[in-house]
Amino acid sequence: MSEITHPTIKDGWFREISNMWPGQAMTLKVEKVLHHEKSKYQDVLVFKSTDYGHVLVLDNVIQCTERDEFSYQEMITHLAMNSHPNPKKVLVIGGGDGGVLREVVKHDCVEEAILCDIDEAVPRVSKQFLPEMASGLTHAKSTVHIGDGFKFLNDYKNSFDVIITDSSDPEGPAETLFQKPYFQLLHDALREGGVITTQGSENQWLHLSLITQLKKDCKEIFPVVEYAYTTIPTYPSGQIGFMVCCKDAGRDVKVPVRSWTAAEEDAKCRYYNAEIHKASFVLPNFARKALQ
Repeated sequence: MSEITHPTIKDGWFREISNMWPGQAMTLKVEKVLHHEKSKYQDVLVFKSTDYGHVLVLDNVIQCTERDEFSYQEMITHLAMNSHPNPKKVLVIGGGDGGVLREVVKHDCVEEAILCDIDEAVPRVSKQFLPEMASGLTHAKSTVHIGDGFKFLNDYKNSFDVIITDSSDPEGPAETLFQKPYFQLLHDALREGGVITTQGSENQWLHLSLITQLKKDCKEIFPVVEYAYTTIPTYPSGQIGFMVCCKDAGRDVKVPVRSWTAAEEDAKCRYYNAEIHKASFVLPNFARKALQ
């Protein structure tokens, strides 16, 4: 069988170059290219890196690596889950790699977790090459639906306690997931007191104007809107942010309303804990001023 090649890989190095982070690039040393296909919606690449394990790349942008994925999956999930007093029914939009579902079902109160991803290739490829993340896809409480998140949400009103949008960047198939009509759909699909988290327009070093606009749009729909972030080496500038929104005007999502014991946190999480939940909303002055 001939060796798999890809235009982003040259001289043994993968290069992530994008207009969304001008003047800089992310490179990872490649041990072996494991898979490449053009799905109906995007370019799907998986390679084994020398230091970050298996790497999933969609449309030439790193989505996750085995070494650092937990910092993103845990934070986008538990910031929302622990900001709700009793989340029983949870929806994940995107997240076809299964990582968010894996985190959702760590909460014993969850009775049903539904995932809706537009591209069947992502869960299929993840099951093969990222089995630890993809374990969430086959959990007894999980249901996977392949389809458009917009259309899916239209069919559900007042149905979910928590909705987590784990999308790719605001270009290509995920672009509409960063626009105001989508957040209105999220709001309407939540039960009373419901919470959402969403991948919040990348990070404050590169996309502060995008984040500012996103927060403004969300504030016109939700009474509580806050921005948090996590650190992750293989995302642009080493961090990524989340919008955390709640339908209950009296709830402070910056402080968990539920928490695990220290022993449970240690057993369930490698990054998230109650203290980092609170700390993730503390922003540097330049970002805080822009988002006020």
